[in-house]
Amino acid sequence: MRRIAAARLRYCGLESMTDDVMLIVSEFLTNALQHSGTAEISLAITVDDEGLRVRVRDDMPGTGAVRSPEDGAESGRGLLLVDALAKERGGEWGFGDAGAEAWCCLPLPGVRQR
Repeated sequence: MRRIAAARLRYCGLESMTDDVMLIVSEFLTNALQHSGTAEISLAITVDDEGLRVRVRDDMPGTGAVRSPEDGAESGRGLLLVDALAKERGGEWGFGDAGAEAWCCLPLPGVRQR
């Protein structure tokens, strides 16, 4: 799915967003794989006037949450990274459809934010 995401960015001329989108895709997909228990996960990447939107859907309703891991913990920081990245880039992220979807919207390069 990471290769598909990178190909989509190239197709849209948004190669400069590759590192950010790869981190978001990786974290959302990892969470869906580890926590949903479903066999079907979808990835959607769309571009419109609002920006670039990444959505990962696992169809298993539940409550997504950002954790505060212990200092020595080996996991639990992925959504903290997504949160920091989205804020730094002027975007936003969250959960939708009762937790079955994680999404992030980032502004396009060169587009002024409102």
